[in-house]
Amino acid sequence: MADEPSAKSHHGEPSDKSNDLIDVHVPGEKREYTRTLTGVELHGKETLEIVCTSEPDKADEVMSRLRMKGGGLYPSFIGVDVEFTRDDEPPQMAAVLQLCVEELCLVYHIAAATKWPKRLKQFLQEEKLYTFVGFSIRGDKRMLNRSGLEINPNNFIDMQRKWKDPHTSKYFDSLADVAGGVIHPSYKGMKNKMDKGEHKKWGTTSRCQTTSSCT
Repeated sequence: MADEPSAKSHHGEPSDKSNDLIDVHVPGEKREYTRTLTGVELHGKETLEIVCTSEPDKADEVMSRLRMKGGGLYPSFIGVDVEFTRDDEPPQMAAVLQLCVEELCLVYHIAAATKWPKRLKQFLQEEKLYTFVGFSIRGDKRMLNRSGLEINPNNFIDMQRKWKDPHTSKYFDSLADVAGGVIHPSYKGMKNKMDKGEHKKWGTTSRCQTTSSCT
């Protein structure tokens, strides 16, 4: 496990030219690091393994595990979420990409990375093994496109449009509404517990900042 060696250049470069990925210009330091958290507690006895990294080789390794997990399930879904760079420092782009299957989550810190994982473009274009599921995923797809990446346009589900909390009168429910209604009531107020100042550090710092203490 690597812990933040020396700073790198400010522009991401593709790991493999065959990926045809352009350099990504994002704010913040460029450093290689990996932090792995195991046994991260959720509700009840549910736990997660979270791998936070800016290292493309480590991300490729975790994507291989996600692919194996996803390919062994039916139906198979991969949860996807994207955090953006700061809205007060335009243009906004993808700062973090999160991919999860069951208890395993990859958090790829694009804003801190210098190179793209070799497997990433192909992974996001999968058509048969799994389907991507996100919440208000269209905005995430737009930010990824600005960074030279694309989730298969024919292979994703937007949970915000597929599920409605019967206890709210909103036209579109928030993530907290859906998580609280589908998973566990404790998630209803999760947005209120978030420090917005800390949350914005995703796009400007090389360290992994999450509510799960990935620091």
